[in-house]
Order: sequence, then structure tokens, then C-alpha cells
Amino acid sequence: QVQLVESGGGLVQAGGSLRLSCVVSRGVFSYNNMGWYRQAPGGQRELVATITDGGSTSYGDFVKGRFTISGDNARNTVSLQMNSLKPEDTADYYCNARLKTQYNLALSEYWGQGTRVTVSS
Repeated sequence: QVQLVESGGGLVQAGGSLRLSCVVSRGVFSYNNMGWYRQAPGGQRELVATITDGGSTSYGDFVKGRFTISGDNARNTVSLQMNSLKPEDTADYYCNARLKTQYNLALSEYWGQGTRVTVSS
């Protein structure tokens, strides 16, 4: 099956930057969209940013111009550039994809295991 693997999380001071990456395993037939979600300790999952196969992007209101989502390698990889990080950005960040595989052409949703981002004051 399709697998999503995230990387790039870590510890950073407030005001710093991190770049998250998500690599999708082979077997994709086509993409609908990919995105990043996050879940803070004790909180619920929330949308951070999404990008469609055509390159259209959308962001959560809390980003306020600080984050940028992008894709390359024909959307096999999606990245999230995070600048001006704040302590409230501390969370586990999850890669999400809605796509069709070469094994099943029905549109399906997949999630990565997450990468942790910790922003210190």
C-alpha cells in the first residue's frame, strides 16, 4: 500500500524555522491533494496547509503568512516551510494525501506517522 514518511521535525527556538518533508511511496496513479495537519499535546488535529495536484494552496488561519507548502517530483514529495515559529506551533505534524493508486483507482486517504515539532520560548 501507499506509505507516507515525514521528516524534518525537531526542537527550535521561537522565531526560528523548520522545513518538513513528506515522501510518498511508489504506486500512486494520481493525486487529488496533499496536506499537513497537526495535533498539539492534549489537543485535536487541525489543518495546517494543503496543496492540490494543480498547485493550488490553502492554509489555516493561524499560519498568518509564516508557513509555505510546496510539492515536487510530480507530487511524490510535499514540503512545509515553517518560519517565525511560535511556542503554540508545538505539535505532532502529520502528512496527508488523497490519491488513487495503481492497485485501486478509487480515491483513498493516507496518513503518515507524524514528526514532532517543539518550539521553545
